[in-house]
Amino acid sequence: MLREIFLPLIKYFTPFNIFRYLTFRSAYAAVTALLVCYLFGPWLIKRLRVLKFGQSIRIDGPETHLAKTGTPTMGGILIILSVIVSVVLWIDITSVYCWIALLSLLGFGLIGAADDLLKIRKHSSDGLSPVQKLILQFIVSGVAVYAIYRTTGDTVTKLYVPFLKTHVIDLGVFWLPIAMIYVTAWSNAVNITDGLDGLAVGLVIFAVLAFAVLTYVTGRADWSEYLGVPYIKQASELTVFNFALLGACVGFLWFNAHPAEVFMGDVGSLSLGGVLGVLSLMVKKEILLLVIGGVFVIELGSVMLQVLYFKLTKGKRLFRMAPLHHHFELKGEKESKVVVRFWILGGIFALIALSTLKIQ
Repeated sequence: MLREIFLPLIKYFTPFNIFRYLTFRSAYAAVTALLVCYLFGPWLIKRLRVLKFGQSIRIDGPETHLAKTGTPTMGGILIILSVIVSVVLWIDITSVYCWIALLSLLGFGLIGAADDLLKIRKHSSDGLSPVQKLILQFIVSGVAVYAIYRTTGDTVTKLYVPFLKTHVIDLGVFWLPIAMIYVTAWSNAVNITDGLDGLAVGLVIFAVLAFAVLTYVTGRADWSEYLGVPYIKQASELTVFNFALLGACVGFLWFNAHPAEVFMGDVGSLSLGGVLGVLSLMVKKEILLLVIGGVFVIELGSVMLQVLYFKLTKGKRLFRMAPLHHHFELKGEKESKVVVRFWILGGIFALIALSTLKIQ
């Protein structure tokens, strides 16, 4: 919006030309989101306490978590609010991709909010049923996927693999259902990972940093040609969105770091996971996201393996508890150490993913 306001005024004040630059708007999108978090975070946490929107802790979880009962939840509202304010201010408002990403964030956030509110009302860890949640997630992901399909060119249904310059397969009409399942899976992967103070949001920060690089190079014809990645003109403006999301996550981490003053709740985790899946579809990095979000993949995989092993062995457990971060806690590792080690892994995965850009 600021771009549209100030660019026509260049003839009166030439420094306004700076609003043309993607790097300038991206940097200040991050600063804006960060400031919104810092300014409204304490107020939101106070309001959540007044409303008694406290977290219900699983009784079968680590005993150390019982002390967290009643900690304000639904803090993901702060992330979504910060991103909305920042993105609306700093993007080129004609960017369809940015609006798809923003509305996807909001859509998954509304599902998470409904889930959180039901948990609060029931005073339990059960909100929406798994079937209800999946149906709603498929609706939001379906709308986002169809919007991407209608907006993008011929590359939209093509699947690219790291280290290869050309696509390996064109999924055709099958891309739509596969993409819906993919986005829904990512929404749930981040949701499952959100079990320790600062864990999920810290990992999202690394993933968003990687995507900020990917959207920038994918949206530039010269860089995409040099690196051998598909050029998608609409992707460049997503850099502003990514930096806004980065600023919001960093701002939220200020309050979510151990010991957490507020939890993001499903309103935060479902929306962050969903938008990562949507971003990967836009820049054709679906497979690379599996590397960028390697820790999320491991966490989701640990739950699937635990359930499968439990059924095959008729009651035995592969891990002491799933997701994997709880397994390490029950082995005696301190929560803060588990979080930092998982962050380190997240940073390594992001670096590995970015390194593939030059090896093609």
